[in-house]
Amino acid sequence: MSIEGFRGTELKAPITQAISVAWKSPSNIALVKYWGKKGRQLPVNPSLSMSLGVAFTETRVTAKPRLHSGPLALEFIFEGLPNPAFGERISGFLLEMEQIFPFLKEVDLLIETSNTFPHSSGIASSASAFSALALCLCELEEEFSGTPVPDFYKLASYVARLGSGSAGRSVYGGFTLWGKTDALQGSDDEYAVPLNVHPKFQELRDAIILVNKGKKKVSSSGGHKRMESHPFAAARIQQAVQNIQNLLNALSSGDIDTFIKITENEALTLHALMMTSDPGFILMDPETVRIINRIVELRDEYAIPMCFTLDAGPNIHLLYFEKDREQVQQLIVEDLLKKDKQNWIDDAFGTGPERILFTHQD
Repeated sequence: MSIEGFRGTELKAPITQAISVAWKSPSNIALVKYWGKKGRQLPVNPSLSMSLGVAFTETRVTAKPRLHSGPLALEFIFEGLPNPAFGERISGFLLEMEQIFPFLKEVDLLIETSNTFPHSSGIASSASAFSALALCLCELEEEFSGTPVPDFYKLASYVARLGSGSAGRSVYGGFTLWGKTDALQGSDDEYAVPLNVHPKFQELRDAIILVNKGKKKVSSSGGHKRMESHPFAAARIQQAVQNIQNLLNALSSGDIDTFIKITENEALTLHALMMTSDPGFILMDPETVRIINRIVELRDEYAIPMCFTLDAGPNIHLLYFEKDREQVQQLIVEDLLKKDKQNWIDDAFGTGPERILFTHQD
């Protein structure tokens, strides 16, 4: 059965006891950006990302027997406190997921979750959140049915994508591609696929420079919506398709110069699309621009193979290689952050999600 047609096991007996599962799932940083949707949470262009190791979400889902005749009751706890706003979004998502996981019609849920990074600041918090939740749902399906889920991670990617597009990429470690492209056999709009890359790129590190820890002025969903009537949409799709092809070649061959060129081009394109949408908006801060310019200057001055990228926010991802770690981190603190040691996250190429014992509880 295809993932698109997957449906879990119909329960033959009432659920009589609670079951808890927990997963840790990473944020990811897109190198070729996903910007614009079609259909049911499908991308207008393929995207490619690297999953991180330190920026992640931990989620525990406890499924309890439903003792009432009403719809699923959800208690959503974020970092020890109720979060009704995000809980409402999750409730809508779970209602849709009853088509895939019939056990959801028989339970109420307690979801406890926590991030290692600032929420809604442009570090793909929805990616790590929905991927962790999707992995928990797939494991609960196994627990209630008593049988393994076929293509566990592919199904998790499919489910996560329905919650947040970029979340479909976070169910794998390393580099991941999402979206149908002739450049990669097996690629699909419905779910992401993991990539094999040159060993050089497994040594990548990501210094996330927190220019602004506050909530974004315009949500990613709002930005995607504006691509529907964007005057440069067709050209953007063509550019992304070509960048995917070129980046896949670079990742396979170990071509660092091409990797840097495409990564920075995509970052600037993303924010140019924001500024030229209707209405336009700017998510970069003045400090973002200053640091970007300085990164380029330092790269030339010290001949270090490093580059910047941005997500949909003001914070900067400085990508560099393990061999240059000591020098780059010294430049981050002493030059880019002007001796402020606090406002950055020391991250790197991540190995992907893990089953865990949930530790961030009241």
